[in-house]
Amino acid sequence: MKLANQGYNELLDSIGSTLQRARENTIKAINTELVKANWEIGRHIVEYEQKGKEKAAYGSVLLMRLAKDLKVKYGKGFSKSSIYLYRQFFIKYPIFQTVSGILSWSHYAELLTVSDDLARSFYEKQSIKENWSFREMKRQIDSALFQRLALSKDRKGVLALANKGQVLTSAKDAIKDPYIFEFLQLSKDSLIKERGLEKKLVDNLQKFLLELGKGFSFVARQFKITVDNEHNFIDLVFYHRILKCFVLIDLKTRKVKHRDVGQMNLYLNYFKEEENSGDDNEPIGIIIAADKHEFLVKYATGGLSNKIFVSKYQLYLPDQKVLEDKVKEIIDNN
Repeated sequence: MKLANQGYNELLDSIGSTLQRARENTIKAINTELVKANWEIGRHIVEYEQKGKEKAAYGSVLLMRLAKDLKVKYGKGFSKSSIYLYRQFFIKYPIFQTVSGILSWSHYAELLTVSDDLARSFYEKQSIKENWSFREMKRQIDSALFQRLALSKDRKGVLALANKGQVLTSAKDAIKDPYIFEFLQLSKDSLIKERGLEKKLVDNLQKFLLELGKGFSFVARQFKITVDNEHNFIDLVFYHRILKCFVLIDLKTRKVKHRDVGQMNLYLNYFKEEENSGDDNEPIGIIIAADKHEFLVKYATGGLSNKIFVSKYQLYLPDQKVLEDKVKEIIDNN
């Protein structure tokens, strides 16, 4: 009887797997057809324009007439804004073969709201590489991820970032400055202690990992190390699968001080001796603080063999216009 039950359960699992696979394939097929249809609609509109009839700027008579007539004939889904979006889709992606079959129409509709071509290219490449959901991609766009990463690069680096997405080859590539913790839903004037900030980040671990970036795996919080009979606790410990190293994070809800760098140096030396295995690269230390003084950080970390980085965190989304202007300055001045 047991064998019969086991065989029956295997039958159920097989049927379930087949159904799940079929449903996933159906969703993918529907998505592909929707993306293609919207591209084709955009192509028809642009080709009509090119015959000299009318330029379909947002709010034009053509778009309003199309939206009204298509809605009457084919039902919902044909607002003036959606018609305009289809047109923009064709203009930005005139060759359909360059459109990814992985991303949904929701992805592309959001990408089309990014006016800067370099930034849009980055978010598209990164969404494909990291398999971002629509919500994940939108969050990264809203938090100005491209601009934050671009600020640490020269013109060549910015262009490479846009064309290839983020490529992690060194510890520096994995660092952001600032980190954006808007997902904690704290006001910028919130008074919070370091242990409270740590708890909130762990409670929102999935979103925190998304902000940290690709390759981070959570290991522990309040990791205890004992040196000379004195106990110390590292706020957060991660392992980076791509860089193959531990990443130690120390949180400070104040401005960074030089003793914080010394403390992180102690943690890194301990990990190299006590926690690293033969395949592990040297650990990385990140001090994420409410504020920092650039010269203090420069002098405190200068000459250290360990990889210590100091970044600020923000509890609110950055001013994208300011960041965009800074990136433009980098490109124009090189």
